[in-house]
Amino acid sequence: MAVLVWFTLGVAVWHFAVFVPDRFRGGIVGAFLGSVLGALATGALWQLATGDGVGDTDLLTALAALPGCLLGMAAMYAIGSRDERDLEEA
Repeated sequence: MAVLVWFTLGVAVWHFAVFVPDRFRGGIVGAFLGSVLGALATGALWQLATGDGVGDTDLLTALAALPGCLLGMAAMYAIGSRDERDLEEA
């Protein structure tokens, strides 16, 4: 159940990608993958660190996925911006 919470939070935060310029690596799909994979990674790390099972959910289960979600989107944005800058220099 916790995996569903992390995935859902990643999708929910991904919707806010429309408010920034589209410089994500892979476009909006890249932003989606960065958001969801980041949320799954930090959510899983949090569950392992606290010793909770994957079926145990509470408010902290959702909040634990938020930093990874934002970091995943930021990484995809940074990679995309770098690629765009490299194309302009060539």
